[in-house]
Amino acid sequence: MAEFAHDTVVPYKDSSLEKKDQVAEMFNDISVKYDFLNRFLSAGTDIRWRKKALMELKEINPEFLLDVATGTADVAIMAKKILSPKKIIGIDISEGMLAVGRNKIQKMDLDNCIELLSGDSEDISFPDNTFDAVTVAFGVRNFQSLEKGLTEIKRVLKTGGKLVVLEFSKPKLTLIKPFYNFYMKKITPKIGKIFSKNKEAYQYLDESIKKFPEGEAFTKILNEVGYQKTYRKPLSLGICSIYCGTK
Repeated sequence: MAEFAHDTVVPYKDSSLEKKDQVAEMFNDISVKYDFLNRFLSAGTDIRWRKKALMELKEINPEFLLDVATGTADVAIMAKKILSPKKIIGIDISEGMLAVGRNKIQKMDLDNCIELLSGDSEDISFPDNTFDAVTVAFGVRNFQSLEKGLTEIKRVLKTGGKLVVLEFSKPKLTLIKPFYNFYMKKITPKIGKIFSKNKEAYQYLDESIKKFPEGEAFTKILNEVGYQKTYRKPLSLGICSIYCGTK
């Protein structure tokens, strides 16, 4: 499996834990404030990004959907409203995030159609050809091995099934870049420290975005792993992107 620059970016540089364990620890630490910080730091734009990503699945009308790196289940809950699949499984390596997600699902009385499980993108505990669609929102940067995670997702997709990835990218417009870089490098970590007491989590966010193989580089990886009909849709002047591929 190929290694990419972002595979080596970790939240805690002094830790001896491997990346996935550090990521789980980081999200456990910020889980209670995660939803609030998402809305605050993006001024609510992250909700619109998630909706746009899920609309890419409208045409295939999936009945069985897997949400990888589900976190607090924002995408899983929104998928129920937009796509109405029979069953949604969300997996994540952070028990803290899953606990918040399960609480939200229970309050919305969605337990019968959404199930959250502890799970790793590199070792998904479902048979081959199980899911009609797989979503990953702001999670592929956290994969310990990007190629291994994408290959494992393809394994559990049915033939003709579709992967939709939503991920941060770097804006290319000359007027936007300096403001974006300042916000991500200086403002975001400070806000993260104030509200979650975890500055490292939001420094990691900036560093992992910088090293992530975005744009054409990511669609090329999808092609190399074996996905077909791949494409990308930039959002909000390139701050975020939707990537899609079919098995």
